[in-house]
Amino acid sequence: MGSLIRLFGLALSITMLITLSPVAGHNYDPYTDKPEMTSHGGPMLTGTINLLIVWYGDCGKRVKKTMRNFIKSLDFAGGRPRLQPKVVSWWEMVESYQSLMPEAKPGKPPKISVKVAKELSEKTCKLGKVLILQHHVPKLIEHVTNGDPNVIPVIVTARDVTIQGVCHGKCADHLLTEPPNPRPFIIVGNPEVECPGECGWPFHVAEFGPKGPVLKPPNGDMAADAMVVSFASALADTVTNPMRDGFFHSFYADQLGPSGVCKGIFGRGAAPGNPGQVQSDPRTGGNFNAYGFKNKRFLLPAVWNTKNGTCWTG
Repeated sequence: MGSLIRLFGLALSITMLITLSPVAGHNYDPYTDKPEMTSHGGPMLTGTINLLIVWYGDCGKRVKKTMRNFIKSLDFAGGRPRLQPKVVSWWEMVESYQSLMPEAKPGKPPKISVKVAKELSEKTCKLGKVLILQHHVPKLIEHVTNGDPNVIPVIVTARDVTIQGVCHGKCADHLLTEPPNPRPFIIVGNPEVECPGECGWPFHVAEFGPKGPVLKPPNGDMAADAMVVSFASALADTVTNPMRDGFFHSFYADQLGPSGVCKGIFGRGAAPGNPGQVQSDPRTGGNFNAYGFKNKRFLLPAVWNTKNGTCWTG
């Protein structure tokens, strides 16, 4: 799995870091605060990244299809040339972080290929419908991976499943299992029932802060399209900071990755409560900022462009 194998050979003494709730005091403001996105000496994922997707609960066809299409879009440079920008361009911004590594070679950074190596369905919710990160999730990961170090588990939950900490600052996150063999994984919550005002925005009225425009989901489903936003952010942060010692902006106890520092920004002119200027599908009215696999449309979160110090959306 490319350079992922060497990650697990590192003698890392690291515990599971769970920072899903905002820290006390001043909160980081992506619209006014200047982040310092730096390397902290750790590796990033390169080569081919094999995902093991676990559909926990009855996730529904729309969620599965939308997320699968987004993952396919990361490597998809085809389609009509005039349809711009593309998801693959957004992904190239994430790939560009390879140029900042000490061993980086001159020229364009190599591709980082993301593949779905395996999918598993846990419709019965065998560990219950309230997942505790320190207790249930490690057991689930151990069960589904069967000790395979060459996959990144991605746990996607159904609308009636609660994840500890989700809806309190983050709607998806990348974390580490506990020593002695810490491994990165991603967990994605479903905002349809529990937290549409927190994790369904900008496709749902925001629960807190200014009440700006509400966008129409490009694939026709608030939860599915919002989960793509959350997953895309967590994936970008996982690739650039898999072992929690890579690229991030230190903000008190939290680590903000390339997408985390640009939270709430989807286009030019973004402001609190306003996602910014995005495109609109003339047929459906769905709002988006990137074209993907088979001309599918997605709204993707901005990522930090280290070259010019801005939040980039294409």
